[in-house]
Amino acid sequence: MMSSQFYSVPFHGHALCAESTFGRNGHILMLHGGGKDRKVFYKYRVLMDQLGFGTTLFDFIGHGETGGDIHESSLYSRTLQAEAVIAHRGLAVTGCMGTSMGAYNALQLSQRLQLKSLILMVPGVYAASAGQVKFGADFSKIIRKFRSWEETDAWDMAAAFTGNLLVIAAGKDAIIPPEIPQRLVSSAIHASHSQLLTLPEAGHNNVWEQLMASETLYESAHSAFERCLSC
Repeated sequence: MMSSQFYSVPFHGHALCAESTFGRNGHILMLHGGGKDRKVFYKYRVLMDQLGFGTTLFDFIGHGETGGDIHESSLYSRTLQAEAVIAHRGLAVTGCMGTSMGAYNALQLSQRLQLKSLILMVPGVYAASAGQVKFGADFSKIIRKFRSWEETDAWDMAAAFTGNLLVIAAGKDAIIPPEIPQRLVSSAIHASHSQLLTLPEAGHNNVWEQLMASETLYESAHSAFERCLSC
């Protein structure tokens, strides 16, 4: 059974609560979404451990044990927070997994790091104009504009990625339009390998539960993770 090393990372007057495990095959940074915290990845971390990968999880500002005011943060700040965690531990990150909002941050990191693998689960993408706007009324105004996500820079980031890409979509996602995961995969024209895995009965917040409900789906997901993480 894996054991975690717990630590805190100073960032602009905050202490980001983080933890890491270590594996022989590489290291995966895992980025949670806007309504969760790092614990959402505990179950996926077991899968990563089985595949021989170490993981690093942390709570963004305004979430979990890090706490603080989420309105002090932004999409851009979240990416800087992730970079601070990597730098603090000197982590040799080989892949990144992001869920919901965290998927957008994972894409941004793929432009800053030499990642071999990228896993985007129920991925959110955002208009480029929202990137540095602090979370709150102004941010909400931008993203609530009809189909504002079409003005995202995520397609270009996906196109520039040269590693292995896995996008996991929920067939009954009431938050993420189905066009987003589809377009991320079709945009990844330079990826070594790309795959879209859709879980037909899953909603935005119960992907793991749906995997556990079907041995066939779990095996498909396990194989997809293994393929994406292979170098």
